[in-house]
Amino acid sequence: MASPFPEPVLTADELADFFVEAFPGQDRSFHDFVELRAGFMRLRHAASSAMLRPGGIVSGPTQMAFADRAAYAVILAHVGIVPMAVTSNLNMCFLRGLAAHDFYADAQIIKLGRRLATVDVRIWQDEEANIAAQSTVTYALPSQK
Repeated sequence: MASPFPEPVLTADELADFFVEAFPGQDRSFHDFVELRAGFMRLRHAASSAMLRPGGIVSGPTQMAFADRAAYAVILAHVGIVPMAVTSNLNMCFLRGLAAHDFYADAQIIKLGRRLATVDVRIWQDEEANIAAQSTVTYALPSQK
């Protein structure tokens, strides 16, 4: 089924460059944009010991930050660089633990309006069907003059 959203206006490389510039202390490897197409983006995140909670699973705050970054990235990919787009709402459901190895976020735009953009983010590991968390993220977009 074709996406109701236009093709992205930015490439994954352009997004990675923006993220590295906008968030000092992060290198390009932190922004592993695996796939980008109309209304969709897939990101990969390597697990590190710094993001683990007791029990050796990836912490909730790490997953929430990853969901937020995925939503921000897919929105910017479709509207262009808008640094002052800000999270206005983030709901997160944790469904199962994430082991200490690579995990992914699939960010699918639900609505892309002039002032608000809403994205469904599913975090998974090993297989797409192994959803560990689901988030609905809304961004407020600054008015375009």
